[in-house]
Amino acid sequence: MLASSSSSSSSSSSSPPAKKLKMTAEAMDIDSPTSIQRIRADRRHWDLFRLLQSTTKFPNETSAVALGEFDADSAADTLAFLQDECQVLIIGAGGLGCELLKNVVLSGFTKVHIIDMDTIDVSNLNRQFLFRQKDVGRPKAEVAAEFVRERMQLPTAASEDEEHARVEITPHFKKVQDMDVDFYRQFHVILSGLDNIEARRYVNSLVVSLAEVDEEGNVDPNTIIPLIDGGTEGLRGQARVIIPRITSCFECSLETFPPQKAFPMCTIAETPRQPAHCVAYAFIVLWPKEFPDTKLDKDSPEHMQWVYQAALERAEQYGIGGVTYSLTLGVVKNIIPAVASTNAIVSAMCVNEAVKAMTYCSQLMNNYHMHMGATGCYSHTFEYEKKSDCVVCSSQNKTLEVDATSMTLQMLIDELCGDQFRLLKPSISASASNLFMQGPPALREATSMNLDKTLGELITDGESLTITDPVFVGDLALSLQILFASQP
Repeated sequence: MLASSSSSSSSSSSSPPAKKLKMTAEAMDIDSPTSIQRIRADRRHWDLFRLLQSTTKFPNETSAVALGEFDADSAADTLAFLQDECQVLIIGAGGLGCELLKNVVLSGFTKVHIIDMDTIDVSNLNRQFLFRQKDVGRPKAEVAAEFVRERMQLPTAASEDEEHARVEITPHFKKVQDMDVDFYRQFHVILSGLDNIEARRYVNSLVVSLAEVDEEGNVDPNTIIPLIDGGTEGLRGQARVIIPRITSCFECSLETFPPQKAFPMCTIAETPRQPAHCVAYAFIVLWPKEFPDTKLDKDSPEHMQWVYQAALERAEQYGIGGVTYSLTLGVVKNIIPAVASTNAIVSAMCVNEAVKAMTYCSQLMNNYHMHMGATGCYSHTFEYEKKSDCVVCSSQNKTLEVDATSMTLQMLIDELCGDQFRLLKPSISASASNLFMQGPPALREATSMNLDKTLGELITDGESLTITDPVFVGDLALSLQILFASQP
């Protein structure tokens, strides 16, 4: 997959493996009638080929995050690797994902998969430029793949003369969690354009689990799949390069993303204080009461207008201002403000890093870039350091001090789902038995009796617990040593 930066300096070991590309003078002669089919592809990548031929003062091996050694003399081999072998996965086909797909194909990659679980909504059309009115209701990944093929006139099957014109875009109308580990293992680089924190945690955990470590703690470079993560919100955005087990991972920076806001039912029902409380009450309480047999369609203008009017009336009752139709959409659909130009900026950064990661033609970003466009245009790149106690990428043992006489197993689970660990549905095992398992149902029922028991009844002081959770993929798990607090 990727050559190690500490491997032999010969071009055969440090350059991406590839078969020779016939980058002849005739193939680059746009007036040659004998190569007109090849020119359709090769002209598109001529600038990239020239870049790969150029020597640089900033080759990949000089980077703090070095994946391999750049060799300008192997430009044809490197371009052939991009066109013939390199497998790219784009996760998300929304505003950022559309930009990523377009840029990836224009940058020389020809074997691309794109995955998204969503269908197209009319509200997407202002910024997700691969979609049209006629596409509303169809899967985003499928429409995006069709559009790029048609717009770029990419053949789905090619003759020998069109060998390097062929671009394969494979859509997947699924959740990222629906694909097995072997599906992800085939890729050389993954670009993420997700707007969902839990899905990003899953993908991050996945690539970390795929990076194999030997008994001495050394990472096998052939199992490393770089993850390039992008995100936007309004006029702000970020791009980061994650080299599993080498750089900080997404989980290391989880505290920068506040937990998803939830409104207590007692607040929205009895003491609403914010416009969002009124909207939440309208669609959570009033809609089911008024239309018990009709599910709220968040994409229906008629349904959303009803929710807006109901929220407005409730806001007037409590003297709360600020309820608008756009706020109603934002609360009900959990909409993150999106600006097309911000998506374009962040996507360009992400794809540039993918090109550098696969060709070694320049230094990789180390490792986090922030774009702030709300007050002028300001950018900042810095190294986000690994957390020594990260639950995903750190091998350091974690400890938790508890009052063994008062803390129950249920309280421990609540602690694991709190701000420090932010797990979702943890299952807990001790050295000799399963303390609580979320599934299957029979095992959950058998272990539920332990939930009200204190930790002092279940384990000994200093015992390590193994905790699994949907956040952890593959063989990843949290090892947590429980220390009993001394009694006064």
